[in-house]
Formats: sequence, structure tokens, C-alpha cells
Amino acid sequence: MILYILIVLGIGTIFAVYRGLIGPTPSDRIVALDNISTLTTAGLVLLGLYFELYIYIDVALIYGVL
Repeated sequence: MILYILIVLGIGTIFAVYRGLIGPTPSDRIVALDNISTLTTAGLVLLGLYFELYIYIDVALIYGVL
């Protein structure tokens, strides 16, 4: 189940990168970067749960603060 969610997060990241590169306005690019940051944090948490390496969750928390 977690793998399917990670695949959906990956697809969402691809769309966000596309929006960041092709976005017509600077605000579109800023929203895309924020979206990529959020999806990366969620992906790190899910990877930590999947591999049972809880250091990924700590890294996600620190990444979210930055």
C-alpha cells in the first residue's frame, strides 16, 4: 500500500516540476517549489515507514522546518 502512495507522490512531483519549469508566472513557479517540498517531506516519512528506518522521519521533520 505504501508503494502505491509513493508512486502517486512521484507522479505528483513530476507534475510539480513541469509546472515549475513551464509555469507562465513567477507565482506558479513558487507554488510548484512549495509543492515539491511538501511532497518530498511526505515521501521521506513514507520511506521511513516502509523500510522501518525511523531516521528518515527525523530527516523529514528537519527538512520541514527548513
